[in-house]
Amino acid sequence: MSDSSGSPGSSGFAGFLAPLRALADSGLELLRVRLELLGNELEEQKVRITEGLLMAMLGAMLIALAALLVCLFVLVMFWDGYRLQALGVMTVLVVGAGVLLLQAGRRRLRSSGAMFQASLEELRQDRETLARRPAAAGADAPGSPAPPGRDGT
Repeated sequence: MSDSSGSPGSSGFAGFLAPLRALADSGLELLRVRLELLGNELEEQKVRITEGLLMAMLGAMLIALAALLVCLFVLVMFWDGYRLQALGVMTVLVVGAGVLLLQAGRRRLRSSGAMFQASLEELRQDRETLARRPAAAGADAPGSPAPPGRDGT
């Protein structure tokens, strides 16, 4: 007459905890996947910014060297007659180009897409799925009335 498991209701309690454990396991797996996606996107942004800054710095150095050489060439060309005018025109051109590049860079930095767009999209889809699930489960439960219009009338 005695139960070998110890208590008479222990198997019922374990059966009750199994779905909760599965739900917690699914939730943790979902969180792990989302965090991995967020980490990947963060790494991609870091690499993109580092590469962009490196290329921009090298490009700026080469353009500065080229501008210096062009200015020197024009000054030597106009050395006898219009040296100061040539220097003034080239200075205005270089300053104007610098201002345009600074404005373009500012626009580019301000117009970058939203960070972590893929993670945000996945979280939005998760919320939509979870929001639909309780309504769908309640409507399809046995014994619950069908919503109007669903049976063709």
